[in-house]
Amino acid sequence: MDRRLPVFAAGLAMSAASALASAQAAGLVSTGASTPAVISLDEAVRRAEANEPVFAASLADSRSAQLDKSIARAGLLPSATIHNQYLFTQGNGSADRIGHTANSAAPRFIANNAVHEYASEGVVTETVGLAQFGAVTLADANAARAAAELEVARRGLHMTVVNLYYNVAATEAKLESAQRALDEANDFAKLTGQREDAREAAHADVLKAELEQQQRSRDLADARLAAAKAHLELGILLYPDPRAAFITETGAPPALPDRSDVDAAASKNNAELKSALAAVKASDAAVLSARAAYLPDLGLNVTYGIDAPQFAVNGPEGTKNLGYSASATLDIPVWDWLSTQHKVKQSEIRREAAKVALSATQRRLIVELAEYYDEAASARDQLASLETSVGTATESLRLTKLRYVGGEGTVLEVVDAQNSLILAEDARADGMVRYETSLANLQTLTGRF
Repeated sequence: MDRRLPVFAAGLAMSAASALASAQAAGLVSTGASTPAVISLDEAVRRAEANEPVFAASLADSRSAQLDKSIARAGLLPSATIHNQYLFTQGNGSADRIGHTANSAAPRFIANNAVHEYASEGVVTETVGLAQFGAVTLADANAARAAAELEVARRGLHMTVVNLYYNVAATEAKLESAQRALDEANDFAKLTGQREDAREAAHADVLKAELEQQQRSRDLADARLAAAKAHLELGILLYPDPRAAFITETGAPPALPDRSDVDAAASKNNAELKSALAAVKASDAAVLSARAAYLPDLGLNVTYGIDAPQFAVNGPEGTKNLGYSASATLDIPVWDWLSTQHKVKQSEIRREAAKVALSATQRRLIVELAEYYDEAASARDQLASLETSVGTATESLRLTKLRYVGGEGTVLEVVDAQNSLILAEDARADGMVRYETSLANLQTLTGRF
């Protein structure tokens, strides 16, 4: 880990403690007997996954695609049904010529077998063709693509939560900074008044201090509002009631991994690349399924049971009603007005588009890896510098006030030092958000959180 990170983490811990007190005073967290929930980033992500509708839809699509795989594979296996039927047909008055009995009436409809016909049969059917195998291949590819899209949604949600989570921490730090700045402005306004009463400062100093005091009061109100908004935006993803009280955890920011490790992880675990690859495989399977319509399908059927004028295993005079039949059917496609050819062409066009999308995804991955890594490295390098700036601005304000009290400095120098400290503290809070956000961007490419 970079040696500068613990220094920055110590500053964050001190800011977090002060921010909690300011947040309690602002009503952002509960101050009653019950302690407000402390939400870690991992817990925030887990809650968001349970509450975010877009992620829930992606999860449902992935689970549905897995079931489609089972459905497609079931199409390769024989299906079995039990067929039961009673059929009545008006007789034509002549003797039965079917052979079941010698004195029963023949049916008036020649398509039917008897006036009274009972059927109770077990039927096993199977269709063998390239279309069924193509459907399995397509379902497997679609399931892989849905799983990749689910991972894309999960990582995107993680990125959103990280942004909101550390934005809450930053607004709390800025709220604490604004409260401290107002306290400092109040003390300085009191100091200038005392110096005016002692005839050591001009009334202009008092007016300048009062203007600064009024501005800091407005800044505190704005900081309170920003912190409340940040809590509500994150609360939408965490709780049934977004107004629930909670506080975030801030600690040492994670170290930035080596570039070689990032490149290796991105090449293996990038969800968007996996999705694009699965889309190409799905398009290949769609072409196969479309071409399957050129080939014949073999249908097999085996039936066992009764189909007789009596609902019985044996009929009158020892007739055997229980038996079986089997059939095989080969349907050979001949002409369909080029619809199959056009469907094949459609699937080939979509396959070419999927290949273009895959190539674009690969190029975008290369660019985003470079951009996100450089951004994260730059943000990391600035963390310690931002912490140092806060310490320098704090010491500058202390010395400037001493010079003013000693009559060697001006009120403008004090106000300028106050503004410098506020800017440095706000920049430190923004620097934390920048580093964590840029690191989360990088993690969405590698899958390592």
